[in-house]
Amino acid sequence: MKNNVKHMLKKELKEMFRDKKSLSMMLIIPIMIPLLIIGMSALFEMQTNKPQEDYNKVGFTYELSETEKTILENVGIDYEENTVEKLEEGVQNGDVNMYVTKEDANYIFHSRRDDKSSYTERLVSTYFESYKQYLQTAYLNNHDMPAEDILNIITYGYAPTDADDGTSEYFANYITTYAFLFIIMAITVSATYPATDATAGEKERGTLETLLTFPIKSKDIILGKFLSVSISSIITGLLSLILMVTSLVVANGMFTIYEEVSLMPSITSLAFALVVIIAYSCLISGLCISIASKAKTFKEAQSALTPLTFISFFPSMIAFMIEIKSSALLSMVPFLNFTLLFTDITNGEVDILNIVLMIASTIIFIAVMLSMIIKQYKSENVLFTN
Repeated sequence: MKNNVKHMLKKELKEMFRDKKSLSMMLIIPIMIPLLIIGMSALFEMQTNKPQEDYNKVGFTYELSETEKTILENVGIDYEENTVEKLEEGVQNGDVNMYVTKEDANYIFHSRRDDKSSYTERLVSTYFESYKQYLQTAYLNNHDMPAEDILNIITYGYAPTDADDGTSEYFANYITTYAFLFIIMAITVSATYPATDATAGEKERGTLETLLTFPIKSKDIILGKFLSVSISSIITGLLSLILMVTSLVVANGMFTIYEEVSLMPSITSLAFALVVIIAYSCLISGLCISIASKAKTFKEAQSALTPLTFISFFPSMIAFMIEIKSSALLSMVPFLNFTLLFTDITNGEVDILNIVLMIASTIIFIAVMLSMIIKQYKSENVLFTN
């Protein structure tokens, strides 16, 4: 039995490595990871260090006092006074980022919703907070009230803890977790083609019928095909991990937003990440073979496997966006568990129990899928195209 599986594995690996499309899916897709990390880091840096001159042009439809003008200059707002029509035209053509109208004591912001509007809104809000505090102080002083005591009756502020280094830490965790999610997608995409070729492709070419004439059990055939696709997926995952770590080191030295943090994962974190990658590669390989085995043509199998990329990636994105926390129960939920473990690895909060439960549940799911495929291969209706 072991020799049969070994021979099947050799056969499948030879065919896989001879096929240029299989190799391209396995090796080229991971190259997207450095582009993702460097590109997103550049975007974060651009947003963080956006020049104030790009979003500080603000118009006012009413006459400003000297005090207001002084505060505007201190805040760094390039202001102008004009009519609503002129300022509206300025907003539309980009000469003005925002204009403010006044109704009694109510001030209303008007802007075109673009990538600069949120920056302008924060800047204008800072101005109005300063102006409001000036008016409150003047009012209290005019009524012989201790403005300082009343306005500063409490004070508050933010002090980062050891586990929270502010913006830099947020960007670092975000980019690392997102890179891990992309590894999941890369593995999924790379597993679809070899799984399709090893099952539906052989049916379409007629080579599977010849293979079944040899004294080899269906179990050995499936194990050989499963192991070959898993090896292909693991190679993709390993290459993706290497490129991810390399890109994180490069980004760490290239962008100022990471000056206060280290993007380089610890050796322990990388070891856990490798375990998760291997487990996911085996699970997705078994699933791809299970689905592709039911198809009678290569095209039919590709169509059936296309949604799998989104199905595997969608729970990951949802969990990442709404910040679902890992638990022993969720560690046994397929697809979701890998994302949660990657998030824990990024934050340095890996629970060994969750890793063990993930491995155990993955083995069970793979065993169930392989047993189903073996039964399929004993059915002529599933095996042959005619």
